[in-house]
Amino acid sequence: MAAFRRIGLRVEVLALGDPAAGPSGADVRTHARRGAAGRASDALLRPWTAHGRVIVVLDPDAVPAARLAGVVLRRPVVVDVHEDYAELARDRSWSSGAAGPVVRGVLSGVTRLSHGAALTVVADEQVPPYSARRRLVVRNLPDTSMLPAPAPRSAQPRALYVGDVRRSRGLFAMLETLELAPSWTLDVVGPVSAADQPQLDVWRASSPAAARVRFHGRRPPTEAWALASGAWAGLSFLEPTPAFVSAVPSKVYEYLACGLAAVVTPLPRQAELVRGAGAGAVVASPAAAAEVLESWAADPALVEPLSAAARAWADRELSTAGYDELAAQVAALARGAR
Repeated sequence: MAAFRRIGLRVEVLALGDPAAGPSGADVRTHARRGAAGRASDALLRPWTAHGRVIVVLDPDAVPAARLAGVVLRRPVVVDVHEDYAELARDRSWSSGAAGPVVRGVLSGVTRLSHGAALTVVADEQVPPYSARRRLVVRNLPDTSMLPAPAPRSAQPRALYVGDVRRSRGLFAMLETLELAPSWTLDVVGPVSAADQPQLDVWRASSPAAARVRFHGRRPPTEAWALASGAWAGLSFLEPTPAFVSAVPSKVYEYLACGLAAVVTPLPRQAELVRGAGAGAVVASPAAAAEVLESWAADPALVEPLSAAARAWADRELSTAGYDELAAQVAALARGAR
């Protein structure tokens, strides 16, 4: 949205949640979150209500209707594919059992439809579709305008996690780490998976570390990242699922941009990033993570060079060039759709 606005495009956002939390300068129209039937209805109907000359669709559910609306309404469609959906589905309980073939068939169809969009945007080289008619790689690098300025670290060591909150993304590994690292507190920002909520409720009712972990739920980006101010470290404990093993979660880029020491599991690409930047630690277990965190608590001077290296990496590597190229291509499509 920021890149679109920078070059003077008018932007309409159709989304869930509070319109006041939408992107600055956009015309935001929201509706309530509903169940599965409501989600299916939204996916079929929402693309037809868009007013823009170009339809940009981020939800795979809405790709079929968006492509049809694009043909009927004569509007170019841009499909943003921000994850490998087929691999991601293998990490979800709803894709197993009898539903598995249906889910795989739907995702295969979405991928085929994404091939023929006016522009297909992917979050990384390893994200399909690979042979789209017009494919643009735009990495999920942070917009630093949404991030807080570097600030002194809090007196008590504090870690941060921002993102989807579920087992495969390290929820229970983080909680075990906090039990083993009594010097630390943890802020968790993001929606908790319904499948993991019961076990989390038990943990919060019984763990001696429960008072040191604060769950903030879903928050607008600027509000979520405000919690990075004063934090010591950012956590990314992804499990080696098919969807994650070749991925770099965008939160790691954001941790580094905020000057946080990143503590990550040894998935190849996120481990390579953190080691190459010299900006954190790669850990194979909650016990190893807790050992690292407690060593930093015992000697806070160890954190300063990691924080400095994180900021240096961000200054060197982060750029809006990918977003600016996307905005330029969308603007060209809009001109052609007049």
